[in-house]
Amino acid sequence: MRDAEEFDAFYSASAQRVLGHLAAMIGSRAEAEDAVAEAYARAWDRWASVRECDSPEAWVRSVAYRIAVSAWRKAVNRLRAHRREIAGQHVEAATVDHVAVVSALRRIPAEQRRAVVLHHLVGLSVTEIAVEVGANPNTVKTRLARGRRALAAYLTDDDYQTTGGGSSHGV
Repeated sequence: MRDAEEFDAFYSASAQRVLGHLAAMIGSRAEAEDAVAEAYARAWDRWASVRECDSPEAWVRSVAYRIAVSAWRKAVNRLRAHRREIAGQHVEAATVDHVAVVSALRRIPAEQRRAVVLHHLVGLSVTEIAVEVGANPNTVKTRLARGRRALAAYLTDDDYQTTGGGSSHGV
């Protein structure tokens, strides 16, 4: 029990200071909190040897810094891998119609939007949608009907003209 009391006293005396130091070093308090918590957990696992260090606080601070840097490197590597993966992909430019449809979808209730997207964009049947969303098929039909009506109101030429669209042709 003496080890736990000793570690608790060490933690209480040093944790805020180590957190402040690390946050200043890496520039993010949230990331510092995660790294410091992990470093203290590792210190507890190795307390018999950490307590014998010249400065257990310096040990924790160094470990926390390495944890933070490692997390940063992993994030950078994930980003680089993602960029390499998408570098050769061709992305279609958004058309005026696409932007109008997305904008209109955002304006209708979420359950109607989900039903419309699953039916018209994903290609699911009413029965398949009912199973996926956990609703009665008649409820799905109602959501589709109401969603279509709402979309039609948002996708008229008049509404499109007033929202800053540009052409007089239908969407």
